[in-house]
Formats: sequence, C-alpha cells, structure tokens
Amino acid sequence: MMNQALLQRRTFLKGLGTAIALPMLEAMSPVRTAASVVASTKAPVRTAFLFVPNGMHMPDWTPAQEGANFTLPHILAPFNHLKRDITVISGLTQDKGRANGDGPGDHARSAAVFLTGVQPLKSEGSQIRAGISADQLIASHVGRETRFASLELGIEKGRQAGKCDSGYSCAYSNNISWRNEVTPMTKETDPRLVFERLFSSGNREENANNFLQRREFKKSILDFVLEDARRLNSKVSGSDKQKLDEYLTAVREIETRIERAEKMSADAARVVAGVEKPTGEPGDMGEHIRLMGDMMVLAFQADVTRVCTFMLANEGSNRAYREIEIGDGHHTLSHHQNDKSKLDKISRINRYHAEQVAYVVNRLKNIPEGDGSLLDNCMILYGAGICDGNKHNNENLPIMIAGKGGGSIRTGRHIRYPEETPLNNLFLSMMERMGVRESSFGDATGTLRGLEG
Repeated sequence: MMNQALLQRRTFLKGLGTAIALPMLEAMSPVRTAASVVASTKAPVRTAFLFVPNGMHMPDWTPAQEGANFTLPHILAPFNHLKRDITVISGLTQDKGRANGDGPGDHARSAAVFLTGVQPLKSEGSQIRAGISADQLIASHVGRETRFASLELGIEKGRQAGKCDSGYSCAYSNNISWRNEVTPMTKETDPRLVFERLFSSGNREENANNFLQRREFKKSILDFVLEDARRLNSKVSGSDKQKLDEYLTAVREIETRIERAEKMSADAARVVAGVEKPTGEPGDMGEHIRLMGDMMVLAFQADVTRVCTFMLANEGSNRAYREIEIGDGHHTLSHHQNDKSKLDKISRINRYHAEQVAYVVNRLKNIPEGDGSLLDNCMILYGAGICDGNKHNNENLPIMIAGKGGGSIRTGRHIRYPEETPLNNLFLSMMERMGVRESSFGDATGTLRGLEG
C-alpha cells in the first residue's frame, strides 16, 4: 500500500461558492502501524422513507409465499434482480389513519400519520397538529454528525394551508415529515434547488456569484473545485482516484440532466403564455423521480445526510400518468369499485412507481462501501399509508424495505406479521438500528421481531 496522508472523513473539495463532500476513501481509514494493516471503518447506517399515495392493488403487490422462497408479483417484479436485498413485510397497521370518530378525510390522515403514528387534528386552518415523525426523531439524534440533519424530497408541489381533504388542511396531505407536532418539514421538488443545497458552500454571496458564473460562462460546478481535486489526486491511491472520478462523474451527470430539464422548461415557457417560471423539474415523472433519487444517493454516499423522506406524489394526488398512457387521474382510479379496467390501470401506476424506486435501489447497490455496498448500510422503506384505495383501509399496508441496515436485517424474505401489528413497531426497530433508543412511539407495542432472521 502506498504511503499516503490520512484524510479527514469530513473532507470537502472547495472553490468559490462550492463545497463538495467526498465519499468514503481508503485514505480516510486510519492505519494501525503496529499491525501494518488498514483498520476497517464501520460505515454509518442511512435510512429513507419513500411514500406513494392512494393505496396499492394488493393482489399484484403481495407475494403468495412467505420466507425466502417467494416470487415477486407484478408490481414488485422490477426488484427481481434485487430480490436478495429486499424484505417485503405484510400485516402492519397504522391505526390512527382510521377515522376513530373523526369522519371522512382518509387520504389526509394516512399521510399525516404515516411516519408520526399520531392522529392529526381535523383542521383546515392554522391549528394543525400531528406529531414528530420517525425520520425527524432519528435526525435529531444523528443529524449532528452530518452537514444536513435530513433531506425532504418530493415530486409534486403542495400548499401548506387551505382545505385539501374533507376538513383537513393541505399540510396533512402534502407532508410526511414533521419536525414537531405543529411544524411539517416542507419538501423540495425542484432538482436544481436540491443540487445547489447539496454542493454550495453556505456563503450566500459566493453561492450567488458561483451560480451567475455558471450560467453566463456555461461552467460546471466542478470547474470551481478543479484545483482542490488535483491536489487530492496527488495524495491518494489508485483505487481512491477511481472512486473519486466515478463520484464526480455522477455529480456532473446529474448537473447535466438538471440543465437539460431547465432548457426544456424554458422552451415550453416561450411558447405557452402564463406558465410559471422555468424550473429544473423534468416534464417526465420517471426522470424526475430518478433525478431526485440520484441526489439522495449522492447525499448518502458522501455522508451529507443519513436521513431522507421522499414523497413520489402527494396523498390524494389525481395526477394522470401519460408516461404510461393512462389519462385518468390516479385518485379517481383508486375508487375502482372492483372495475377490472380501473384495477389494471392502478396496477400499472403502482408498477411504474416501483420501477423508479428499483432504479434508485440499484444505484445504491452498485456503489461499493466497506466490504459490501452502500445499499447494505441503508434501510430504504417504500410503501403507502393506505392499503386499498377503494376501501381506504389502514391495515395490512404495502411495506417493503431495501437494504440490510448495516447487517442487522436478513433480507431476501417475505415476512407476514399477525393482523393489527403496529407499523410503529417497525419504526422503533429502524430507530434502534440508527442508534436511537425510544421506549415508545405512537401505538407501538415494542420493536418488530424477526427482521434479523
């Protein structure tokens, strides 16, 4: 092994208005000179919560078999090549998503309660109330270790006030992450703003100057850190150089995709009067999800944050999915009344979402970290707050976890728990794996046994 200087884990490539955190490199591992071997540095565990609205077509989601010898049904088939890296979980319930005397408003409740375990106050005005969400409890403990305590992503914008569902504020339908009982963590839907947040220095004046120079002279954000990158390359091993090159290539590729989306948005604005200011949001939903997912992956890889929430759409969303030739609104279709044509379209929408999530999970799988992959050190929960969109029921929710949680989850299984097992038991278990010890959470009766096998 070459003689190299030890790098700090919190090393950044810096330039005007730019601070690019680095992935874990060999040069960041301390050398035990007495044994003349490199000590393994245990990678941190990261966790993400990916949410889809309007329930699921459960016959096409739920594997028929339990245990390791199961077949992934139609919706989950995009994970076939990742089958050994996922855990499908059946039987979990989020009871406070039910009416419990509060009447209609199942969509708003299901989103507000999904990660909080707290029945939201039925209110359209400023008197919103839910509870601190699982992701924010985790972030309050591990966030001090990273540049950002958490990252909140989404695909659809959403109002934070006004009526969205049967007497419930839009704040409930449009957020799953809550800092405390009265403060939702507003998600970011514009990839450009997420990119700037991840790779800017924090100095507003420098950031603005950097952005103007990039726009005017068609520069990349990487142009501002070239000198730092060259200095670093002279200090690290060949394998570290390769890892660094792959990482920076991924940063540039995301930057290029955002620029392309902005150009397409600007072109559309020139021919359509009265549209909003062009953004970095792609017109294609699949590309939008993948782009945001790729930035979550980079943030995890560089340990910029260890906690993320990602709403693939707002709860109750009535978006049409023209990308897969479905012109009907998703929410309208979810009230299917067992109509075969509607059920088929719902299943196709569910599968479309799963395809994008599988892409993100595969990206995590293909990034080496320690003796395994970045995915091995993640818990990526994917699911919905409603089971069947027609029934609006909150038991037997569609839940899947990708990743091994740092080796604490035995993957490659379908686990079925008894009906009415609290979903919050799973959240307690995930908190524990993130080093967060909570004696209770919502209606949890304890941690979820059996995940470790």
